[in-house]
Amino acid sequence: MSVNVWAVIRREYLQRVRSKWFVISTLGSPLLILLLMVVPAYFLVRGGQAEQKLAIVDGSNVLYERIAPYLVNEGLEVEEERWYPDVVTSLRKKATEGDLWGFIVLDELTLDTGEAIVYVTTRPSPIRQLTLQSAITRAVMEYQLERRGVDAEALLSGGDLSLELLSEERTSTEEPQFWVAYLGAFFLYMVILFYADSVMRATLEEKTSRIVEVIISSMEPWHLMLGKILGVGAVGLTQLLVWIVSGFLIVAGGMPLLVSLSPGLMPVETILSALPGIGMVTLFVCLFIFGFFMYSGLHAAVGAMCNTDQEAQQVRLPMVMLLVIPIAMDSVVIMQP
Repeated sequence: MSVNVWAVIRREYLQRVRSKWFVISTLGSPLLILLLMVVPAYFLVRGGQAEQKLAIVDGSNVLYERIAPYLVNEGLEVEEERWYPDVVTSLRKKATEGDLWGFIVLDELTLDTGEAIVYVTTRPSPIRQLTLQSAITRAVMEYQLERRGVDAEALLSGGDLSLELLSEERTSTEEPQFWVAYLGAFFLYMVILFYADSVMRATLEEKTSRIVEVIISSMEPWHLMLGKILGVGAVGLTQLLVWIVSGFLIVAGGMPLLVSLSPGLMPVETILSALPGIGMVTLFVCLFIFGFFMYSGLHAAVGAMCNTDQEAQQVRLPMVMLLVIPIAMDSVVIMQP
């Protein structure tokens, strides 16, 4: 028995692993993810260099120290310019010569309405424009609140809502690990469905080409079924492990670089804390193995029952729904964890 099953496993595994499309999909997916991280970072750095230096003319004498830290945290180089009659003309000349990207003029009207004038050499992106507007508005609100004796920092940070559960339930949608598991469910759904479908098509192909008649003459039918499931499962597990290792390497090396290029993003520690640990990765692999064996066995049975691919697609619909229903229930789980 073991010899026959091993022969089928070896054939199914090597036939798929040696395929050029397996190599392309296995190595191409991490490279595509890396490309999606590098390209935005490149344009982020390129745009940041063009919009780096900003001068602030504070005619109110109270807003600069509130605006500057916020803009510096967003990656801008800020300098203060004292008010004098020809300050706008002087700064226009410096900006035209390339010494500044632009400058902001604040006055007494800004303290009352939040209105200000921003002079720039190139039109800022919508995100950068919103950043400048938010910085000015926040600084004005801080000043007005402090004048009234209100803790502006605590109020503008959104306050603090303490949540105490009366039960021992600990699941929360605010936990980063929750979203990792939520996205992992979609990944499991796609991978299991893809490789289970591969088992069905392999069974159907051998049945329609009469190869199965020759194979069954030398082994038991369940040996063939077990070998196919284990062989295709080994291919899926190989690809899954390559993706997991590549994902960790990309995140560990790419995220700190991306965060350093854009200080406005969340800290590296927060991002890394959201990554799954060894326990969750092990559970993820075990769920893949269990789910694959379950659904590939059902799909292999469908391939053995049907004679055409069209017929098999119709028969497998109820089994696909068994995977779709849990995914559809994820929205309910998020609303009521």
